[in-house]
Amino acid sequence: MIRLLTVVFALPVTAQTPDTTKVILLDEVVVSGSYKKTSELNATQPVRVVEKSFLRDYFAGNLTQTLEHIPGVHSMDIGSGFSKPMIRGMGFNRISVTENGIKQEGQQWGADHGLEIDAFGVERVSVRKGPASLLYGSDAMGGVVEISPVPPPSENQFFGEAALLGKSVNETLGGSVMLGLKKNAWHTKLRFSEQHFGDYRIPADTVVYLTQRLPVEGQKLKNTAGFERDVSWYTAYRKGGYYANFAVSDAYQKVGFFAGAHGIPDASLLKDDGDSRNIELPYSSVNHLKITTHQHYAWDGLSGYWDLGFQNNHREEWSRFHTHYGTQLPPATDADKELEFSLNTFSSSVKMKTFYSGHWEHTTGWDLQYQQNCIAGYSFLLPEYNRLTTGVLWLSAYRPNKKITVSGGVRYDYGRLNIPAFRDAYLANYLQEQSYDNDMIDFYQWRSYPVDRKFGDFSGSLGLVWNPDDIHLVKVNIGRSFRLPGANELASNGVHHGTFRHEQGDASLNSEQGWQLDASYTYEHRNVSLTITPFGSWFGNYIYLKPTGEWSVLPHAGQIYRYTEAEAVFAGVEAEVGIDFLPCLNYRVSGEYVYTYNVDENIPLPFSPPASLRNILTWKSNYAQVHIEMQRIASQNRASRNEDPTPGANLWNMGATVNVPLCGTRVEFTLSAQNLWNVKYYNHLSFYRKVEIPEPGRNFQILINVPFKSKVK
Repeated sequence: MIRLLTVVFALPVTAQTPDTTKVILLDEVVVSGSYKKTSELNATQPVRVVEKSFLRDYFAGNLTQTLEHIPGVHSMDIGSGFSKPMIRGMGFNRISVTENGIKQEGQQWGADHGLEIDAFGVERVSVRKGPASLLYGSDAMGGVVEISPVPPPSENQFFGEAALLGKSVNETLGGSVMLGLKKNAWHTKLRFSEQHFGDYRIPADTVVYLTQRLPVEGQKLKNTAGFERDVSWYTAYRKGGYYANFAVSDAYQKVGFFAGAHGIPDASLLKDDGDSRNIELPYSSVNHLKITTHQHYAWDGLSGYWDLGFQNNHREEWSRFHTHYGTQLPPATDADKELEFSLNTFSSSVKMKTFYSGHWEHTTGWDLQYQQNCIAGYSFLLPEYNRLTTGVLWLSAYRPNKKITVSGGVRYDYGRLNIPAFRDAYLANYLQEQSYDNDMIDFYQWRSYPVDRKFGDFSGSLGLVWNPDDIHLVKVNIGRSFRLPGANELASNGVHHGTFRHEQGDASLNSEQGWQLDASYTYEHRNVSLTITPFGSWFGNYIYLKPTGEWSVLPHAGQIYRYTEAEAVFAGVEAEVGIDFLPCLNYRVSGEYVYTYNVDENIPLPFSPPASLRNILTWKSNYAQVHIEMQRIASQNRASRNEDPTPGANLWNMGATVNVPLCGTRVEFTLSAQNLWNVKYYNHLSFYRKVEIPEPGRNFQILINVPFKSKVK
């Protein structure tokens, strides 16, 4: 009997319209459509699917930096160890990163917190640009980075790979080993990865922090060394209409903080100690444990999905004990532990898809998430909290013929955030010693007031895909999205040493609400391809961190930066053109531009990415590939208040991949060079920009990958 199945491991319910690649099972024969092509045809919003070859060619040891080669995607870099994704100028809690159907939950609210995901283990990524709240919840109003496994081998076999990585800019030495087995209905993989890196090089001898010029000896940022260790296990089972997978991963990172950009700068701490690989105070350590399962059963015309996950994100920041209050003594244990956050997240997502009719397809779903955050350390920034969110959705797609798809849906989300009060007795004593009156002392000693708020709102979308022939593809989508404010936006109140400012939440903030319009046109014919994607968004109450001009009563804290609402506009365009001159020669140029505007204050929004243009010339053969790239980063002069403009730069990069037949397999050697001319330039999105720390200098990289396999009975 013919049974229609959705490819669970390839196309879970994603984007604003349901993806509908189906697999026909006839005994042991599997016939499937192209994952990439089907995603583009069914999603009414721009979606870019990248496979392992792309991830290998632009591998950076860091997933976010690898994805920067996709127009509209930017990397907010924090030194050489941390990066977080931005899509069309939106980041932090506005971008969802999902793996195996579960949203990655950590400390993504902070500029100095990166993703805890093993870049070696990523095999396929779908980047959804624009509002995706309908299927992913409120934290996806800016887009989604979706990591999904690739299909298993068709034959029973033992397989695996070994990879080695080396970088010159920070003396990285890394590697990864994966072992897998495909046996009848079972498919399992085990991976271990590790990277060690030293202090990274910059093309500068000094940096400036709070008007103080600090030395950079040997053009190396002292104490930016670190290491990353990842282990993961994945197994899947398929029989008849039932499919399930189970995944466990543990990611650990320990990275030093450049002392010239953490806390109170001191030139004496920056003297070269002769060891570029040691990790001293201050530093951060992060451990992310994730356990997930995806369950799927398919009947004739009906599919049911259940994604279930648990995550523990444990982050600590260590800095030699220092107090701004004369009465505060070092803790009896872990005296140098400045901050600790332990976030537990339980997630569940149930979806049901029906496709009885040849023209209609309906998806219903229910999502539930519960979070609990605990804190410790001698400093205070973010309080403890409990957060519960749940949402229900309905999404329908109508296909009168193979050329047109119309889809639309609606979702309602409910959220509740409970934050206990936190009284700072040391601050109360300090203010009393400074002769503040009792009313002022009583007002400021409560670093966190009790918050118990409930939020509820609708999101929805309506989209059209028109594919008149194999040459043209047109998409239009309009959506209403919203986002629940995070705990940091409601209740943070302390000095964030990573950015050296007093960050303060506002418990009266409402959920963000906005309307977003996307359109795209794709032309593919013979040796020419063209994609152009304009977009625009309007938010009635966009939440951002605003310098208030108010002086903080906290000692050595400076100005208060408070989370504030404002009417805001986003607009821009992405474009990409590819030309095949010969069967082996390709030229691709891609560009992007984002315009942001704070309507209330008539100024740009902070962290607005500059316009950029990439020119890539690629030569390919059966065994080798070489590319040369020139990237133009425009000046960003549309800076927000208290944000420095950033000059532009021209960067040259090169890369080559060679497949060498060896012992029955093909060993892949990928060589690359970034910033060939060692140009001094700044990343406008990095908080290191404020300290005038340029991006890393010239870097040579080698990645060696050795795949292997053997048949098993």
